[in-house]
Amino acid sequence: MELQLLDYLIIFGFFALVLFIGIYVSKKSGQSSTEYFLSGRSMPWWLLGLSMVATTFSTDTPNLVTDLVRSNGVSGNWGWWCFLLTGMLTVFVYAKLWRKSNVKTDLEFYELRYGGKAASFLRKFRAVYLGVLFNVITMASVTLAAIKIGGVMLGLDPWVTVVSAGLITVIFSALGGFKGVVYSDFFLFFMAMAGAIGAAVYLVNLPEVGGLQAVLENEHVKDKLSILPDFNDKKALITALIIPLAVQWWSSWYPGGEPGGGGYIAQRMLAAKNENHAIGATFFFNIMHYALRPWPWILVALASLVVYPDIASIHEAFPNVTEDKLGHDLAYSAMMTKLPTGLLGVVLASLVAAYMSTISTQLNWGSSYIVYDFYKQQINPQATEKQMVNVGRISTVLLMVLSAFLALALQNAMGVFNLLLSFGAGTGLIFILRWFWWRINAWSEITAMFSSGILALLLETTSLREFLFAPETGIFPEWADLPFIMVVTSIIWLTATFVTQPESKEVLRSFYLKIQPGGPGWAKVVDEAAADNVEIVKTNEKWSVPSGIKAMISGVVLIYSIMFATGYWIYGEYQTASILTALVVLSAIILLKVWRGMKNVF
Repeated sequence: MELQLLDYLIIFGFFALVLFIGIYVSKKSGQSSTEYFLSGRSMPWWLLGLSMVATTFSTDTPNLVTDLVRSNGVSGNWGWWCFLLTGMLTVFVYAKLWRKSNVKTDLEFYELRYGGKAASFLRKFRAVYLGVLFNVITMASVTLAAIKIGGVMLGLDPWVTVVSAGLITVIFSALGGFKGVVYSDFFLFFMAMAGAIGAAVYLVNLPEVGGLQAVLENEHVKDKLSILPDFNDKKALITALIIPLAVQWWSSWYPGGEPGGGGYIAQRMLAAKNENHAIGATFFFNIMHYALRPWPWILVALASLVVYPDIASIHEAFPNVTEDKLGHDLAYSAMMTKLPTGLLGVVLASLVAAYMSTISTQLNWGSSYIVYDFYKQQINPQATEKQMVNVGRISTVLLMVLSAFLALALQNAMGVFNLLLSFGAGTGLIFILRWFWWRINAWSEITAMFSSGILALLLETTSLREFLFAPETGIFPEWADLPFIMVVTSIIWLTATFVTQPESKEVLRSFYLKIQPGGPGWAKVVDEAAADNVEIVKTNEKWSVPSGIKAMISGVVLIYSIMFATGYWIYGEYQTASILTALVVLSAIILLKVWRGMKNVF
């Protein structure tokens, strides 16, 4: 495939815009670490919300969705659709708590909530574990998608894609800091959406595809269309729907879908002007992320089954792609090669935009951990603002280099997705409860973190998986690996919680005084403080969590209804689509009523 002058003008014009933004804000971003990592805590909800959406709109996401649809049908997307539940819980319960904490990173929370050497160790260790190890794996999976796109669409060698895509991104990220990331995300979002929608419309109407109706009636597509898995297929029902909705959303830690908030979502909430802007940003993100974006990718994935019904047909069309990079996720890039001049430039620019948005966010987020939670805590407690900014820029470059090398060794995006889920299995319940249950301590999190990671590695690198989950001969059903890790991890961290000492009265009272979490989980701490004549309750307001959960449920119904109504309108199933559209209106009315009843209304 050859790019024309118009395509080059669109792509390089986009590069110039992003670099201009990075250079333009670099001076102010370099004034202090708070400016470099949080933009002075002055960001409005709509800009932060768009930034969250742009960040999760990475190059590996359409590849992952394509892999899921081609392998398991549209219903395979429940593996990530389920995280809407934790997203809504973050909106209506945790967003205001994070903003009220006023920490610089979500890891600083550890020494606000816990105390002593265990809390200090936890903060430093997770700075390296999440900021380096986990972050590098995530960025490598995104870069892997870029490698596949570059290889299929432009015939580029992997190292050429890594160097060319990574160099501009790391320069822009190191210069502009968080403000540069957020400002550029505004343009990246619209570019990415234009590319995704434009590509879907054009590709579905290709002569060899035959239009939407032909796609829906194609023999390779018919059994992939259902939004819900086949209820007569017990294994598919359990793995695709029951486990994600019953276990995965609250038990697993995954970037962008952390139970209780966290990661770069927390970074944006902490950068908001106030609590209401933090709530508005996360709500806006969840609407855009789940209700707006999936269907253009799904349509391209379904159309790809018409043109490339299996992996062999993809390999036949692109013989230069090496065996280790072949997979169903390659079909998205394969379809992009059929775009015309102009639209091709827009789509390539949109894919570059998606890559840059995600990587720049991961770099800035990971670097903030290294600076605040490791360098300043462990190496140089007296570090000046200038020194912290410089370390942030250096660590940004190093993280990019590490992820680039790992990307060259990876093969499949869905495999990385599943591994990351396994690493965090069983830890999510702690992140939900630690705000509202005084008894959780630093050792709870330490044991959960290590046990889930060790179990995930054992299942991936030894014969333990075959022994436990092999078809017919295993002790447990083959779909039970994630629940197994979750149950074992939960037993371990709960045991550790009750056999170790609780946090000191001073730490617990200080946390309560600052956050005012409320609820029965803190009754013991509040009562003991009152008995000691220590006032830690600053408000007589009713506990807001029950109302928050009602709002969460209404929000989940609203967004799922929008998403599925869209799908059924596309499928031409107008009766079902009309019912779901009516449900959209009803759930929106209920949500507004519940939301207005809460004190902090956006």
